[in-house]
Amino acid sequence: MGCVAVIPARGGSKGVPRKNVRPLGGVPLVARTVAAALGAKGVDAVYVSTDDAEIASVARAAGAGVIDRPADISGDKASSESALIHALDVLEARGEPADVLVFLQCTSPFTTSDEIERAVAAIGRDGTVAAFTASPNHGFLWSRAADGSAQGVNHDHTQPRKRRQELEPQYLETGAVYAMDVKAFRAAGHRFCGRTALIEVDTPPVEIDSEADFKVIEAILAKREGAAAPRVPSGIRALVMDFDGVFTDDRVWVDQDGREAVMASRSDGMGLGRLRKLTGIRPLILSKEPNPVVSARGRKLDIEVRQGIDDKLPELDRWLAQHGVTRAETVYIGNDVNDLECMRAVGFAVAPADARPEAKDAAQLVLAAEGGKGALRELCEALIAANPRAG
Repeated sequence: MGCVAVIPARGGSKGVPRKNVRPLGGVPLVARTVAAALGAKGVDAVYVSTDDAEIASVARAAGAGVIDRPADISGDKASSESALIHALDVLEARGEPADVLVFLQCTSPFTTSDEIERAVAAIGRDGTVAAFTASPNHGFLWSRAADGSAQGVNHDHTQPRKRRQELEPQYLETGAVYAMDVKAFRAAGHRFCGRTALIEVDTPPVEIDSEADFKVIEAILAKREGAAAPRVPSGIRALVMDFDGVFTDDRVWVDQDGREAVMASRSDGMGLGRLRKLTGIRPLILSKEPNPVVSARGRKLDIEVRQGIDDKLPELDRWLAQHGVTRAETVYIGNDVNDLECMRAVGFAVAPADARPEAKDAAQLVLAAEGGKGALRELCEALIAANPRAG
C-alpha cells in the first residue's frame, strides 16, 4: 500500500462515555471519520485501531478494517504514537507495508476528504516528511511574566494597539489530520518527524472532550446541514424505555386502599405496535419502580418488562448481550436522573418534552411531545422512518 489511514479509537472514555460510537447528527463519531478517509484520493486503505468490540463492529459497518489494539497500549496514558506504530507493525506482518501514514482522530468531527488529500499530497514535496491541519488564529495571545503581570505573546502590548489583520499569522492545530512518511516516523517515534508542512483549513478546530462539546458541535452541525434537530439514526436494533414519565405523565392516582393507577396514551400504544410490525427493533421496558401496572402495560403491548431495577445500566447490558445487540445500536428514552447513566451509554438518547433538565441535557433528541401524551408515538414514527424492515 502507498498510503494507509489509521484511526485510533479506545473503548475507555471518561469525559464522554462511549463517545467514539455515539451518534453525531445520526452518524457514530468513528463512522464520520472513516467516511472522510474512504473518500480521500490517495488513501489506499482505512483501519480503526481499537480495544473495543463495539467500536470494531461500527468501524467494519462503516467500511474500515480493524486492528485489535493490545491492552497495554489502550489505557489513558497510552500515546497515539504507540497505537500507530503497533498498527504499522501489524500491517507489515500481514505483508501490507505502507509508505505514508495518515493519523486521524475521530474526536475532530468536521474532517473532510479534501483535508486528508492535501496532507497526503504534501508528503515528499520539497523534502516534507510530515504534515498537519491547522486553522488561522487571529486572536491576541497573552502569557504571565515572571512577576505575574500580563505580557503580550504575539504583539507588543506596550505599543499602540494593532489591527488584527496586522498581526503576524498564527495557526492552531485542529487535531484532525496528520500525515507522515513511514520511515521518518518510525525513526523519530513521533508525528513531527522532520520537515513539516502546515495545511491551512477553514474547519472549526474543535475536539470532543466533554458533554458540552457534543452539544455545541450538534448545534454547528445542525446549522451546516440545515437540520432543525439531530436525526434518529438508522441501524437501530433496540428501543429501551423507562416507564414513569415516558409511558405516563409521571403522576399516580392512589385510592383509599393504596391501589395505584396511572394515565397512559393509546396513541403511544399504537406507535409501539407499528414499530414491532414495520421494523426489526426489539423493545424493552426498564423501570426502577416495581409495580403491577408496569407489568400489565407490558403484557397489553406484548413488550418485555424488567422492573424493580435500581442500577439500570448493568441490567441493560445483560439484556443487550442476551439478544446480541450493542449499545451503539440502542435507543434509550428516559425522563429523570436515574436514567442518565443509560442515556449516556447508548448510541442515541431521547427525552420527552417535560423531562427533567438533566435528562434533556443527556439526550441527543428532545421530543416535542410530553411523557404519557404522545412522546413514544413521536419517537416510534421517527424510528420507523429511519429503520424500515429490509424487504
